Amino acid sequence: MPERVTEPQDKREPETERGLSQRIGVRSDAASSGAPALDGAPRAKRQAREAIFTLEEVQVSYGPKPAVRGVSFDIGMHEITALIGPSGCGKSTLIRVLNRMNDLIPGARVEGKVFYHGQDLYGSDVDAVEVRKRIGMVFQKPNPFPKSIYDNIAFGPRVLSMKGDMDEIVERALQQGALWEEVKDRLKTNAFGMSGGQQQRLCIARCLAVSPDVILMDEPCSALDPISTGKIEDLMMELKQQYSIVIVTHNMQQAARVSDKTAFFTVELDDEEHRSGRVVEFDDTDKIFTNPSDSRTEAYVTGKVG
Repeated sequence: MPERVTEPQDKREPETERGLSQRIGVRSDAASSGAPALDGAPRAKRQAREAIFTLEEVQVSYGPKPAVRGVSFDIGMHEITALIGPSGCGKSTLIRVLNRMNDLIPGARVEGKVFYHGQDLYGSDVDAVEVRKRIGMVFQKPNPFPKSIYDNIAFGPRVLSMKGDMDEIVERALQQGALWEEVKDRLKTNAFGMSGGQQQRLCIARCLAVSPDVILMDEPCSALDPISTGKIEDLMMELKQQYSIVIVTHNMQQAARVSDKTAFFTVELDDEEHRSGRVVEFDDTDKIFTNPSDSRTEAYVTGKVG
């Protein structure tokens, strides 16, 4: 487990143990979890933007030096937030902060504050495993289990002892993953027989099967062909009606096409030539790509550097 650096207490009201379990735990329904209802219905445009994550001066270190530091911004509910920047700037490190995947890396240390639905995600009484049930992740390379298509989707619900008809859960997840029509007649075949694009959509459907609140995607299309990439992008646009999505991407066109907000990271060198990532700019995606506030952002998104 990574060392958690204790910060001074802020002015937020502490929540009871029951409140924590309601907000960060296995979802039974929206009311008990404290999260928004996931009813599949498109929502009316909000008067004010709702934040699902709030990051305050977040820093992640592996050993004595920080890999990424000084990260402060909100991630909106039912938005797609893109993290862009050159290799080594800490995008993947940061996205793993959001579901505590860095806990699994020996020597990793997280400083600052990460609030999820107003709760300190790294609080001493918050269970990291429960967090990952609510905040799912799709990785760069498709990683289906060596099982049938059906068993890949059913794996999570079985582990969590989810109630309901398993056939219905599997079908619903595959429909949400835009894969049902392609695989409904071969659910018992091995998932390794699918194309790369289908495998990645299977991994997204597997994530959706346990009804998460947030989906994290770490370069989900980097190994896919343009047609498969287009299908994943179309799927993301549909899914944001029900879920909040954070995506790491090196594809500037993809970030511009699908995201609502964009954070641009860069790499800085200290006096000892140690590299660490920092956020240069966070704003509406349209502004980042058409009228950025920082010259470094403009140089990156226009291809002058990178």
